[in-house]
Formats: sequence, structure tokens, C-alpha cells
Amino acid sequence: MKLLKLVPDNTNIRFLRWRVPFYAISVLLMAASLVLVFTKGLNLGVDFVGGQSIRVEFAEKTAPVAQVREEIDALGYGEPIIQRVGQPNQITIRMKLPDAADAGLANQMVRDIGATLEQHHPGVQIGSARAVSGKVSDELFRSGMIALALAMLGISIYIWVRFEWQFGIGALFALAHDVTLTLGMFALTGMEFDLNIVAAILTLIGYSLNDTIVIYDRIRENMKKYRKMPIPELLDLSVNETLSRTVVTSSSVLITLVALLLLGPDVIFGFTAAITLGIFVGTYSSIYMSAPILIWLGVTQDSFVPTETRADAQDKRARGQA
Repeated sequence: MKLLKLVPDNTNIRFLRWRVPFYAISVLLMAASLVLVFTKGLNLGVDFVGGQSIRVEFAEKTAPVAQVREEIDALGYGEPIIQRVGQPNQITIRMKLPDAADAGLANQMVRDIGATLEQHHPGVQIGSARAVSGKVSDELFRSGMIALALAMLGISIYIWVRFEWQFGIGALFALAHDVTLTLGMFALTGMEFDLNIVAAILTLIGYSLNDTIVIYDRIRENMKKYRKMPIPELLDLSVNETLSRTVVTSSSVLITLVALLLLGPDVIFGFTAAITLGIFVGTYSSIYMSAPILIWLGVTQDSFVPTETRADAQDKRARGQA
């Protein structure tokens, strides 16, 4: 019985043929994502802005947001920030806490808000509640951003040392592409951006790097094997030779992620959405970002050929005279 293969052995897709238009599209998407992040901003969660966050689910089909805002505002804790999450009858209520607020005040706020909602909305369900002080939230945001930057820098240095400097730059650009598009999705949709999303971005950085290293390793092997093959054809050959592994791995992960998106709890929806998008853009960037950029960075067939030292030349002349 012949085994089923998602990608036939003789696959020969000319990926590099479309490198210019795909790069143009990617750069435009990155620019649009950055514009969204700096203009619309990210919907930072309690982890990063501080305050009290309460998840609420109403018995009605649609949450009465305006009425809830008036009811909570009447409690005297300040104006709430209310956003719909998941289903139309599910919302998140965020309240700002004073810098000197203690656990007692946060717990009292949750009790008062819960009692008010239960009084005016029979059947309401009060979900998880979290409280983070403003000082701690600033430290969490700074630490999260530093973690992302150091992860990308460390990865690029590793690839630089293992291959050539052009490969390190290519990997860094691909990772910047993946992270930027993910941030753009959160800015566009308004989904909450918290520490779970930072963990998701770090995860997709690792996944994208894994794909990139597999392709780079095959490129290095083929450069030593096919010394006279033009670089665009050699890159196409390398991508096609690793395509089966890329497709199988991505498909397997996506099956699990789609199940989590459709059936998983709302509390990890943002995390799952970030990784799902990351699988697509990570696979795309490994093929259309990290490989074609090597051409523009000047990688040639001789990049991995050892340079002959003066001692090697003298030894060769001595053997010739002998």
C-alpha cells in the first residue's frame, strides 16, 4: 500500500519567483501594523496597566453595557472600562486601583460590583477577578518587552555564529515580521494584551525560528553540494526539500489550535489566537522572508567554502615541489 504524502517528493515550486511582490506586501503589512499599534494602541490588560479586572456573563443574549456602566459608576469607585469578550453576553469590567490600594479594597470592590450586578441582573455569573497595582504592572510590562527583545537578539546571534551574518539578519527580519503582524492583529481587533500574549509571542518566535533553522541548514548543505547552481534555484530547491516537514508540522499544530479556538475556554482565547496567527505568519516568513533576503544580502555559492590560509598555500606548494 502506497503511503499518502501531503507533499510529493518531486515538488518543485518556484517560491523565489514571487519574492519581490511578497516582500512588498509583507513590508506594507508591517507598516500598517506599526501604525495601528502607535495610533490605536494595544488593549493592555490588568497585568500591564494595573487595576481590577472582572469577567461577567449575563443570562440575556446581549450584555447591557450602558446600564452596567451606570450601575458601577454609581458605586463611587470611578468610571469602569467595559469591553465585550467572547460571546455577546460576556464582558470584562476593568477598574483602576489607587497606587496605595491594598488587597482589602480590591476584594471589597469585587464584592460590591458583584452584588450590584446580581441585584439588577438575575442569573448573572461573576467569573474570575484579578487585581494588579500600578507599580507592579509597569514592571511587568517592562520585563515582558525586554524578554521579547532579548529573545530575538539572542536568536539572531546564535544563527549568526552557526551560519553567516547574512543568515542572522534574515532570521531577525523574519522574527520582526512575525511579532509585528501579531501586535497589529491585537491592535486591530482590540483583544486584551496581557502576559499570556507575551508568552504566546515568545512561543511563536521559537516555532518560527525552528522552521527557519531547518531551511537554513538545508541551504548550507546544498551550497556545499551544488557549487555551480544559481542562488535563486538553490534556495528554491532547499525550501522544496524541507516543505514536507514544514507542512506536516504546521498542519498538526493547527488542528489542535483550531480545536482550542472553537471549544477552548475564553480565558485562553487571546493566547490561542496569537499562536494560531503565528503559525501562519511564521511558516510564511520562513519561506518568503528568511530565504529570499539572502540574495539581497550577498550570499554566494562560496559562502561556506573554507578560506585558504597562508599556511595552507605554503603546504600546497611544498607538496607540489616534492
